[in-house]
Amino acid sequence: MIKDLLKETEARMRSAISVLEHDLSGIRTGRAHPGLVEKIHVEYYGAETPLMQLASISVPEPRSLLIKPFDKSTLKAVEKAILASELGLTPNNDGQSIRLNLPVLTEERRRDLVKLVNHRLEEARVALRNVRRDAIKDLKEFETEKLVSEDERKRGEDDLQKTVDKMIAEIESIGKRKEQEIMEV
Repeated sequence: MIKDLLKETEARMRSAISVLEHDLSGIRTGRAHPGLVEKIHVEYYGAETPLMQLASISVPEPRSLLIKPFDKSTLKAVEKAILASELGLTPNNDGQSIRLNLPVLTEERRRDLVKLVNHRLEEARVALRNVRRDAIKDLKEFETEKLVSEDERKRGEDDLQKTVDKMIAEIESIGKRKEQEIMEV
């Protein structure tokens, strides 16, 4: 019973980490990659649709992205969504496709991006702590319902804390990697 709870808790923590990695992939570094714009939501026939479902995204040069919508009528909507995003990029629309040129990041902009990364890391840590809190509550309920003994509950809490520590270390290493990527000139 406790093992099942710990497996479920670890799976929830893993999903929080994968959300973090997905979020961080959208924070731009010095070079262009499709992950920067894939998750931008575009208003398409009244529905918010991810850009990657509406267009092909390629990297013709290290500092530029080329977005070719499958439906040319979505060009304006894609352009509007890019301008509204937190990327700070100006799209160049040639009537067929949109080109995004990534300027060289200034030192100040790099620091701002590192702050954003740290904010996202803290959100992930909070998510892990929330999962831990729920699991501890479940363990205490198991004990009050006489499903486990006090010793088993304490052992379960210790195992849970070890898992949390391991996940937080993983979050820290992800953050360090992204920070180095951003600060790399």
